[in-house]
Amino acid sequence: QVQLVESGGGLVQAGASLRLSCAASGRTFRMFYAMGWFRQAPGKEREFVAAVSWNGGSTNYLDSVKGRFTISRDNAKNTVYLQMNSLKPEDTAVYYCGVGATVVAITEKRCDYWGQGTQVTVSS
Repeated sequence: QVQLVESGGGLVQAGASLRLSCAASGRTFRMFYAMGWFRQAPGKEREFVAAVSWNGGSTNYLDSVKGRFTISRDNAKNTVYLQMNSLKPEDTAVYYCGVGATVVAITEKRCDYWGQGTQVTVSS
């Protein structure tokens, strides 16, 4: 099994920044996993936000976060990060971390494991 624990969420004003972290652990976790972030707002489906390949060489983003969010990972710590700048009220959601085989799989929400989520609330 793989455990994913997100942290870094909170309540901020529009225009502020937050950095989310997701630490992976477990006997079956593999460094070669792609990792990604998703979000789910109340009454909406979970949507893909960002993905990064196992070596950081490939990334993909939801169009509405391009230029504002940056995904990165530290394989020595089995941790993926999401730096969120210029936050908007529409970014308010529970943010989830996921791991999967490839960036494409992550983008298509085909994750092998999911975290429990961390709340991000952006006030106007």
